Amino acid sequence: MPPYQFIERPSPFAPMSSASLPVWAISRADLERGQFDKTALAWATSAGFNAAEGSLLLAPSRHGKLAGALFGLGDETECNPFIGGKLARALPAGDWHIETSPISGAVMALAFGMGAYRYESYRKPAPAGPRLVIPADADADTITRTVAAVSLARDLVNTPANDMGPDALETVFLALAKRYKAKTKVVTGDALLSANFPMIHAVGRAAEQAPRLLEMRWGKKGAPKLTLVGKGVCFDTGGLDIKPASSMLLMKKDMGGAANVLALAMMIMDAGLAVDLRVLIPAVENSISASAFRPGDVLTSRKGLTVQIDNTDAEGRLVLADALSYACEDKPALIVDMATLTGAARVALGPDLPPFYTDDETLAGSLSESSRAVADPMWRMPLYKPYEADVKARIADLTNAPSGGFAGSITAALFLKRFIEPEVSWVHFDIFAWSPKERPHGPVGGEAQAIRALFDVVSQRYPA
Repeated sequence: MPPYQFIERPSPFAPMSSASLPVWAISRADLERGQFDKTALAWATSAGFNAAEGSLLLAPSRHGKLAGALFGLGDETECNPFIGGKLARALPAGDWHIETSPISGAVMALAFGMGAYRYESYRKPAPAGPRLVIPADADADTITRTVAAVSLARDLVNTPANDMGPDALETVFLALAKRYKAKTKVVTGDALLSANFPMIHAVGRAAEQAPRLLEMRWGKKGAPKLTLVGKGVCFDTGGLDIKPASSMLLMKKDMGGAANVLALAMMIMDAGLAVDLRVLIPAVENSISASAFRPGDVLTSRKGLTVQIDNTDAEGRLVLADALSYACEDKPALIVDMATLTGAARVALGPDLPPFYTDDETLAGSLSESSRAVADPMWRMPLYKPYEADVKARIADLTNAPSGGFAGSITAALFLKRFIEPEVSWVHFDIFAWSPKERPHGPVGGEAQAIRALFDVVSQRYPA
């Protein structure tokens, strides 16, 4: 496969003018009430259709042709808002529209678009699937923009490290910037030392592809400054504290923070929000060679704080620390960082519920509200001050790997907080960026997490 560009895939959506067949999306209660097409109701009754969640029944016409489809939503009070994603895989090829549904047409269309995603870069593409007409009362631009961003994040995470190393990540970064006429700057290799990014250099210097810091600027000068920082560890062996083979299988996804940040940046730029946007991605591979950084080393960060390396597998917080220090120098109104940072976050909350950390109570409230509003799950975790003692090191200012094994996601967030200036509003997301099981709106594989809720917050704060 050539280095990843933007995968151009057929749109899952049909033009509004398209001749399309109806989908009657109904709950069990709707079936009992019978308040939809009488012919379809009679067919459902005779076929024993019970509207179980995700069930599909194709309905014929009197002439033996396809007349529409009944789609089950299950219990009315427990309906999965994104169950409509199953339609993208269950319906026959052709154009369809939602005729009736207790779930809004916009949500059904968004779920359909996300559910249509397939990663087929290394296999023969499947035949064309169904298309859905976006309802006239839905915001088609928002839906298509969101589907494109989710697909971008998934594509980047799904691409294996031999085709998505720091070189390829830079190529995607520059292509996205070019698409939206953003300015870019890249600091690579030993130039990181002269530019004072010593920890980014230390983590990535052992790899064949040089470490680098990717920087993008877009928007209006004088607008509120928003900075997005994404962990771009394109593969993580664990370094000299090497991971076991089983733990290395998914390490292509260790740049999931960068993938999600790029997807969020694309949404912001595509919507033309009124921000002065800056995107920072430290792109490295944590590899092993004679020049690898070692357990016991002490690194001096961009901020001047010294860090004792107690485990080379806790490298993500090191590259983020230099990037966050750099982000604060611009005095932004808000910094958002996203990283596949700790296994502890998965132990605490599982793969589907990313924790976030912030001391900004207003921001925390807005994120929680948007999370519920757009069904993009997340959970606030505490920056618990007594645990700051665990981040202290014996011979340096900080340790990158506190001993004891407790509260690993919290202590990682507290480590990052030491590189944030007190006057800057900051939120840290410890994401998984991967779905270990198929869901209605997405297959197993790379996943976008928290970006829909983040976009909702940013668009409310800084509308176009």
